Amino acid sequence: MNVLSIQSHVAYGHVGNAAAVFPMQRLGVEAWPIHTVQFSNHTGYGSWKGRVFDGHSIEDLVDGIAERGVLPRCDGVLSGYMGSADIGAAILSTVQRVRAANPDAIYCCDPVIGDVDRGVFVRPGIPEFMRDHAVPAADVITPNHYELENLTGRAIHSLDAARDAIAAIHDRGPRVVLVTSFLSTETPEGSIDLIASENGQLYRVRTPRLPITINGGGDATAALFFVHYLKSRSAAVALEEAAASIHGLLRRTVERGETEIALIAAQDEIVSPSQRFPVVAV
Repeated sequence: MNVLSIQSHVAYGHVGNAAAVFPMQRLGVEAWPIHTVQFSNHTGYGSWKGRVFDGHSIEDLVDGIAERGVLPRCDGVLSGYMGSADIGAAILSTVQRVRAANPDAIYCCDPVIGDVDRGVFVRPGIPEFMRDHAVPAADVITPNHYELENLTGRAIHSLDAARDAIAAIHDRGPRVVLVTSFLSTETPEGSIDLIASENGQLYRVRTPRLPITINGGGDATAALFFVHYLKSRSAAVALEEAAASIHGLLRRTVERGETEIALIAAQDEIVSPSQRFPVVAV
């Protein structure tokens, strides 16, 4: 299985491709990473070095991959942080090229916009690009709670409100929706939910809420969910597997007192999670 992963990259730490590629590889996937930015570290540190690439640089790399004659073997495209609308257009152009070469290929868009603690942290124009162009082009999207609200223009405080918002997303194109870090009025204190939707059915996994706020968790979750979905073609199966692995990775990170995901030290959690949680149809 081969996945073209187009998102940010950091030299130090684990966000973007630095959080997504290794989990995919541990699950037996050949990941083809293309970086939309290359930074020394994630921007949450307050300072960083590096540069944002442009759309042409993305298309140039895709041209080189296409020249190898391997696009028909690409099973999926995963996108994350885009950096600019220009890069977003290049990503969607790439998705079209991959689908032309392999009509069975699936596009998973992690619509990176922001989160509850920081608000919108992408450049102006990116939220609108995600809403109006990237999401309608995707087969699978993986927003967090804040991003689901941003994409739908709704305040979401209950499971029913989330159900309605997700239905609105489905109406715009994506057939599978995963919502990460979901907290509603029904979520018990000390817990956090992940919910997934496919074919009119909503599924929920509830895990203990860990005392950690860390960058890159959503990137790793999107990669885990996408790979398991590609393998199983079941949102419920992918939800169970991804939830177990990301909880294990984050729990081990807390135990080690790390400020970056313990992706290498806790890598066994990717393939053999130490704790599993039931998937409930809701």
